Formats: sequence, C-alpha cells, structure tokens
Amino acid sequence: MKTELVTTLKRQATKILAELHETKEPVLITEHGRPSAYLVDADDYEMMQRRMKIMEGIARGEKAIAEGRVYSHEQAMEKLSKWLN
Repeated sequence: MKTELVTTLKRQATKILAELHETKEPVLITEHGRPSAYLVDADDYEMMQRRMKIMEGIARGEKAIAEGRVYSHEQAMEKLSKWLN
C-alpha cells in the first residue's frame, strides 16, 4: 500500500488520484507521522459498502438463529407470499 503525507496530497492531488485510478491500490494519508485516512477508488469503495451490507445481513441471520427466531419452510413460504403480494 502506498503512503503519502497530507502535504504531498495537497500539492500533488491530481497525480496521486491518477495513480490511484490506474493501480486501484489504496493510499494511506498520514498527518504528523500518524495514519489519518485512506484514499480509495470510488468503485472499490462502493463495492466494499455492498459487501458490508451483505455481511451485516448474514450476521443478523446468524443472531436470529442463535436466538431461536427461525421459521419452518412452510411458515417462511407463507410470509414470503404475503410480502410479495
């Protein structure tokens, strides 16, 4: 992963963005020698957000199973048919 100072980002934003779009490699931005932010390609960020939503849904499902909040196949089909109609 590439690392850039925030001052370099200020001076060379166009160049850094061009490299980011070309390589798709995130850039770690540092301030005062400490990590401050990550610069990522917009398409990659949106893909990560979609993946997070899927993972959150899976986690909710696993929690429901652990808590015993489950439906039989017939109950699920009935609920789905009501929801779809």
